[in-house]
Amino acid sequence: MNLSSRQLDAFLALATERSFTRAAEQCHLSQPAFSALIRTLEEGLGVRLFDRSTRHVALTDEGRHFLDAARRIRTEIDAALDAARDSAQLRRGRVSLALLPSLAAGWLPQVLAEFRAAHPGIELEIADVLSEPCIARVAGGSADFALAAIRADTPQLQAEPFCSDDFHLVCRDDHPLVRRRRLAAADLGDWPFIHLARTSSVRQYLEAALHPQPLRTLMEVEQLATVMGMVRAGLGISVVPTLTLFHFQQPGLHTRPLPLPGLSRQVYLVRRRDRSLSPAAQALL
Repeated sequence: MNLSSRQLDAFLALATERSFTRAAEQCHLSQPAFSALIRTLEEGLGVRLFDRSTRHVALTDEGRHFLDAARRIRTEIDAALDAARDSAQLRRGRVSLALLPSLAAGWLPQVLAEFRAAHPGIELEIADVLSEPCIARVAGGSADFALAAIRADTPQLQAEPFCSDDFHLVCRDDHPLVRRRRLAAADLGDWPFIHLARTSSVRQYLEAALHPQPLRTLMEVEQLATVMGMVRAGLGISVVPTLTLFHFQQPGLHTRPLPLPGLSRQVYLVRRRDRSLSPAAQALL
C-alpha cells in the first residue's frame, strides 16, 4: 500500500489522544474525514490498529507495533524536510570546487570570505589542482564545478568562458629587458628562461603563442613560488599570467605586460550536463 503522510499523522494523533474528536481537531479535519483516514489505513495494512467503542479507543497489539515504526518514519520525514529547507535557505549544505592553483591562492580567498560570512553553515571543499585534475574531479562527481584552462565540452561536461588572462614578463628590476620600450617574442629568446612544467596550462599557452620561437630553457619547475625565487635570484626570466602576479610582488622584481599575438589564457567554468547544482553550489557560482 501507499502510506500517506496524512494517514501517518492521523494514526499518531489518535494513538496519542485516544479520542476521535480530539485527534480530528488536532489534524484540522472533520470527524467523518478523520475516521475515513484511519479506516483506509487499516484496510490497506490488513490489520485492526484500534479497538474502539462509544467511550473508549485503545491500540491493538498490531497498533502498538505499528506505533514504533510510525514514530520513526515521522521523525525521518521531519528530518528530511528540515534538511531540504535548510539547504534551500542556505543554512546547511556543501560545495566542492576544483580550480587552478593560481586562482585558488590569489583570487578565491576573498570570494570565499564573503561567501562564508553570508552562509556560515555551508561546508567548503577546495581542490587547487591543474586543469586536467580539475576536469577529472567534475567528471567523477567529486567537484560540483571547476575553473580550468581547458574547454571540456563533451557529452558529459559543458564548459563556458569564465574569464580571460593576459601574460606578463617577470624579471629582476636590474635586468636589461626592463629598459626596452617594446618587447617582441624574439627578445625572450636571448635570456635563460624559467619554465613551468609542461603539464601546466601556462606552459601550454606560452609555447603555442611563441611557436616557432625557441626559448633558452634553464629549468622547469612545478610551482609559481619557485619561479619567483629563481627569477629573484637572477637565474633567468619567465612569463606568467596576470592572475598569478601576486606571487611576484616582491622587492627586486619587475613585471610588465607582454602583449604578444595569441598570448592570452581563457579560463572556463566546467560542470556536469546531467546534474543541476545544489542551492549551495549555485549560490557560490
